[in-house]
Amino acid sequence: MSASILNRPYTGPVQAVVLDWAGTAVDYGCMGPADVFVKVFAAFDITVTTAEARQFMGLEKKEHIRSMCKLPNIAGQWQEKYGQLPDNRDVEKLYDETEPMMVAAIADHAEPITGLLPFVEAMRTRKIKIGSCTGYTAPMMEVLVPEAARMGYRPDCSVCSSDVPAGRPFPWMCYQNAIQLQTCPFAAMIKIGDTVSDIEEGRNAGMWSVGLTQSGNELGLPEDQVAALPEEELNRRLAAIEARYKDAGAHYVVKGIWDCLNVVDDIARRLENGEQPC
Repeated sequence: MSASILNRPYTGPVQAVVLDWAGTAVDYGCMGPADVFVKVFAAFDITVTTAEARQFMGLEKKEHIRSMCKLPNIAGQWQEKYGQLPDNRDVEKLYDETEPMMVAAIADHAEPITGLLPFVEAMRTRKIKIGSCTGYTAPMMEVLVPEAARMGYRPDCSVCSSDVPAGRPFPWMCYQNAIQLQTCPFAAMIKIGDTVSDIEEGRNAGMWSVGLTQSGNELGLPEDQVAALPEEELNRRLAAIEARYKDAGAHYVVKGIWDCLNVVDDIARRLENGEQPC
C-alpha cells in the first residue's frame, strides 16, 4: 500500500483485482440468476423472456426487479392482470420470492469458470490481491462463498450489494474492496466483470475496467452451447458486446477470465510509464 500519491501520477505495480462473481468467476453464462427472474415473474402470471431478465444483470437484485417492471411488455402485462402498473409494494413482493429462489439456485451454479483458478494462482505469484463484488445480497453470498471455496476459489474479500448504500453502477462496492484490501490508489486496482454496469462501476471508482464478452451475461450461453455456435455467428455476437462495453468506457475487452493475465501485465506496464485509468 502506498499513500504518497496525491501530487504525482502513480507508477507502482498493480496491487489488486476486483472480480465480479456470476459470469466472471463462476457460473459460465450467468445461467442461475436469469432463470430465477423468469420463474419469479411466472409465479405472478407474468411472462418475461430470458433477454428481459438479463437486461439489468449486475444491478442489486431489488433494483434489477424494479428496472424489469418498467419494461413496456412487463408493465403492460401487470396492468392488464392487476389493474395498475407495478409499484414499490409489488417490487417488494417480487423480491420476497426472488431471494429464496436465488439462494437455492446459487449452490448449483458455483463452479469456477475455465481459467479462473490459473488466473488466481498467477495473481498470487505476482502478489496481487483478489477482491470481489456482486449484485447478490448477503444471504445469497452466504451460500456462494463457501461453495466456491470448496471448489478452490477463495478471494481475499467479498463485498455484496447489501453491504453498501447502493449497488452498481455506483462505485461503493469497489471502494469497500479497497478498504478491506488496504489498497491505494484506485489506479492500482483493476475491476473485471461481464456486464455494462460492471464497466461503469469500475470507471466510476477510478479503476481500470475490463469487460468479458464470452463467459458472462451479455452472451448468456453455457460453455457447451458457446462451443456449438458457428464461429462466424459467435464472432458477430461478441463484436456487438465489445462495442457496448467500449461505449461504456471499458479500458480492455476480452472473452473471459482466461484472457486477463495479459491484461494485468499490460496495465502494469502502462502504470510504470505513468499512464492512469482516468
